[in-house]
Amino acid sequence: METSSSRHVVETLRDLTKSPSGAASVGVVHTRVLPAVRAFALLTTALAGVVLAPPTFAQEGAAPPLVEQINNGKWLDKAEAESLIDELYYQRAVHAYMTMLPALNVIGMRDGSEAAFGKGYNVLPIWKDRMDARAWVPTPNADVIYSMNYLDLKETGPLVIAAPPNVIGMFTDFFQRTITDVGAIGPDEARGGLYLLLPPGYDGEVPKGYYTFTSSTYNVFLFFRTVMGKGDNGPDPKPAVANAERTRIYPLSATEKDAKPMEFPNGSGKRINMMYPVDNSYWTKLKAFVDYEPVSAITPELRGVLASIGIIKGQPFEPSAKQKDLLKKAVETAPRMIMALRQTGRSDKRNFYYTDRQYENVWAGATAEWFQESYLDVNQRAGFFQVAYSSAPAMAMHTLDSGSKYPTAVRDADGDFLDGGKAYKMHLPANPPAKLFWAVTAYNVTDGTMVETPQLLPSINAFNNVKANGDGSVDLYFGASKPAEAADSNWIQTAPNRNFIATLRLYGTGTEFYDQTWKPDDLVKVK
Repeated sequence: METSSSRHVVETLRDLTKSPSGAASVGVVHTRVLPAVRAFALLTTALAGVVLAPPTFAQEGAAPPLVEQINNGKWLDKAEAESLIDELYYQRAVHAYMTMLPALNVIGMRDGSEAAFGKGYNVLPIWKDRMDARAWVPTPNADVIYSMNYLDLKETGPLVIAAPPNVIGMFTDFFQRTITDVGAIGPDEARGGLYLLLPPGYDGEVPKGYYTFTSSTYNVFLFFRTVMGKGDNGPDPKPAVANAERTRIYPLSATEKDAKPMEFPNGSGKRINMMYPVDNSYWTKLKAFVDYEPVSAITPELRGVLASIGIIKGQPFEPSAKQKDLLKKAVETAPRMIMALRQTGRSDKRNFYYTDRQYENVWAGATAEWFQESYLDVNQRAGFFQVAYSSAPAMAMHTLDSGSKYPTAVRDADGDFLDGGKAYKMHLPANPPAKLFWAVTAYNVTDGTMVETPQLLPSINAFNNVKANGDGSVDLYFGASKPAEAADSNWIQTAPNRNFIATLRLYGTGTEFYDQTWKPDDLVKVK
């Protein structure tokens, strides 16, 4: 860098080395130039020192925070990097398990049903003698007649479903997002009617005269419940079965002679596994689902999570031996994590129906799609689908004399978890706010299957010949053996050495439930 001082020295040397005739003058150089030369040499040395000295930092040793945090600005050790990649793969698998559980939940039900009863839009299994503990399904209801089918709009195109009157039902996509309610809360208002289901992206002509809905997945879950009557010795399923068998399903384009005749196999009395997988088949079934459904069925961000563990639509899923082990670890650990969420509860207490009772709301005050005020409640949703299936607005909305509510107890009045080896009493005050009926059922705490004991039907409902108290209230009892004060009709048998869930159902929920002028008592221990 040229300074004013160095420039002055150079100019002086130039001037002094020239005589008036243009030749150098030795005397002048000796007497006038040498001091200038010495000054120039000193200046040059100083400047050289400035230029050639090694650079120094303004703050010795300072670095940005992440540089200091991660290995002082150097790459990770190879073993550490590989270990972290494995840990990330495992964490992504856990996240994928929890977010995809609604789909795998209903895929397990479909696969179990089709293995037992056959496949087809015209095959509608009905549990004609009620569903009991031999059917492994998450929180089934033994107190209505179940009809369930798994429709494939990719295979059939648009389907018409003729729903009978007085159905309590719904259609959902295979993420169990409600397409529409059917029945009192649905557009047919319990009169029955023709529903038309369209596949994703359908751009054909849509005829009039139907309740028409488009599904976001090709696969659709049909779930109908019909209400039993009261017989001489308890619930009479025959009228409900006859009503369910009026259901008709056929492709929109089919003529009468081409539509397959309906089949109504009886699901009752059969051992059937309709639960979601508990091993690495969880991932292979998930991959098949991702390949089959349209891209629009899954958000790009969730597809990114799936891609990070190798599940990409249309591409091979070939996890390494190490990745298979990590996937196995995830499918075994993720359910325990979900169970831990259910066990430890919520800090905001939105899961409790009452301030002075242990009964919980399995939606925790969210919508039927698990939207809280400002977020999607992924933890609550995962907890629900670990032990239950099917969610619809009629279950979460404050509907009057229609819809249904499910106060659920996992703890007794002392705050202790319900134990199948102990005995309990549940007191229901008179006049439960249930226009249709009420019911109470015991379930396994891990997956919501019915507690299986010699009773086979761990449930009591309003159509049973239940012994009532003088004021119209009812005391129900739970225990591995019948408590001395319990009537046979009022006892639900439990399995010792297991925890259980007690769920109260109120069909046709009344205002007394919402304003809490009617509340079930907590379960209390009895000797």
